[in-house]
Amino acid sequence: MKALIVFFSMLLCYCSSFAQDREAVMKVLEDQRQAWNRGDIDSYMQGYWKSDSLVFVGKTAPVYSWQGTLDRYKKSYPGKAAMGKLTFDIIQVKILDDHNAFVLGGWHLKREKDAPGGYFTLWLKKINGEWKIVCDHTS
Repeated sequence: MKALIVFFSMLLCYCSSFAQDREAVMKVLEDQRQAWNRGDIDSYMQGYWKSDSLVFVGKTAPVYSWQGTLDRYKKSYPGKAAMGKLTFDIIQVKILDDHNAFVLGGWHLKREKDAPGGYFTLWLKKINGEWKIVCDHTS
């Protein structure tokens, strides 16, 4: 009986940790959404791993590095009007283990003359206690 109580206590702690990690991953995305809607690409980029190993895959080709991704965003979205208002539809968040998460979702921009959108998959890693996007595939 004692072993069963210990097992369920450990299981409860494990599930609670995953729930906290899921909330932390969702906060990264919400912080990005808010930064985008303020027209603040620099703050938006705080959700990404600041590393040359960051990979962003868009419509044209992979971009490697945090700086390369920042430069791509600034070129593609030169001002607040081009950025529009961003919303996400989060389809799935999977905490894979203590240091890895996967997110599948949709993105939508509402701009004065159009409303582009698409889907994304994200791989996030917990680095120094913070969840960061290490690979982003957005279409």
